[in-house]
Parts: sequence; structure tokens; C-alpha cells
Amino acid sequence: MLIIFAGLPGVGKTTIARELARQIGGVYVRIDSIEQALGESSAVSMPLNDAGYRVGYAVAEDNLRLGRTVVADSVNLLSVTREAWGRRCEKGGVDAIEVGAWCSDPNEHRRRVEARVRDIPGFRPPTWEEVVSREYHPWTHEHIMIDTAACSVEKSVSTIRGILQNR
Repeated sequence: MLIIFAGLPGVGKTTIARELARQIGGVYVRIDSIEQALGESSAVSMPLNDAGYRVGYAVAEDNLRLGRTVVADSVNLLSVTREAWGRRCEKGGVDAIEVGAWCSDPNEHRRRVEARVRDIPGFRPPTWEEVVSREYHPWTHEHIMIDTAACSVEKSVSTIRGILQNR
């Protein structure tokens, strides 16, 4: 199974995705880590465009073919990236669950963005202005929405695990 997370930076999707992967023993694929490594490489020039996502898709597909559950963590705000994750499922013949994380409290969201702790060496998190100015495509298909302003990490993971058990 492929569990695809999406959401603006600072909403808490990485914390939830990482904990879910830990609890279920899933392979964790984080696009921020891939993009940071690519950016530090002399083999890739800036801007990265879709390079990080393409590497993430390949890693996910390899692990899906091995029968592993993959938890994909990325901003994933564009329909083209959501569709590309979905193609990995089609190729691997596996199910997908898409999880949209959002923070309904804009003040709390801004606080999280501005107080964000760097957990990837050298990674520069986006500013609040960069976060709110991102292009966003509305969802056009079924997905789970988690409001991180109203739901703890533990409750979010529990909700997702409940859905997984019913599949």
C-alpha cells in the first residue's frame, strides 16, 4: 500500500507521516530529504524542479514491488504530483490512501512555520510568505483530511490506522 501525505509546510504532516511509518513498519520517503541531498550533490544543478519527486516516486515504486507499505511525505499540492504518486500504485498493483494535512488555525500555522526546527542538516525551511504564496490545486478525488489544529499527532495516526485496518 502507498500512503501519500500532502499539505503545506508547517501543518504537521511530517510528524504524523513519520510516526505512522514507525508504527506500521512502513518505508518512509521524505521529499525534503531527497531534495536537500540532490541540492548538495554536484551532479544536479539548481533549480531542482521535479527531480526530488521523481527520485521519491522511484524509491516508492521499488519498495511497493517488494510488497512493502510506503509512506510518502511531500507538500504534494499540485494535481500533477498527486497523479504521479497514483501511477506508482497502478504500476505496482497496490492500493493508495491519500492524506491531506492542514491547520485550520492560521495563527497556529504561522507560529509553527516560524518556529520550525531544522531536522535535515542544511535545509532551509520556507518562510511564512513562501508558504502562503504556494500554488495549490484542489483535490478532485477521495482523500482523508486531518486538521492538525484540532487533532493531536496520536489521534491523527490512530485515525489513519483505523482506516487502514478497514481496507
